[in-house]
Amino acid sequence: MPNIKSSIRSVKTDAERRAKNAPIKAAIRNAARKVVAVTETGSQDEAKATFAAATGLIDKASRKGIIHKNAANRKKSRLAKKVNAMD
Repeated sequence: MPNIKSSIRSVKTDAERRAKNAPIKAAIRNAARKVVAVTETGSQDEAKATFAAATGLIDKASRKGIIHKNAANRKKSRLAKKVNAMD
């Protein structure tokens, strides 16, 4: 545990921020896994629907600063490649 007052406060706020952001990041990971699973087994229409839902989650997290803009674009691009490769 830190001794400096500002460090003590930053530890507390870091824990609060981590607790707030963790479920959103988990939801993004779960949505991405769902898209990958559907691309391997499901129909293309179903894959596009799950991709749209995942994209919405990723964009929202990016707007709120939970994930970086470039990381969001990279995740969406990789998922789009999998969906588009279903042809």
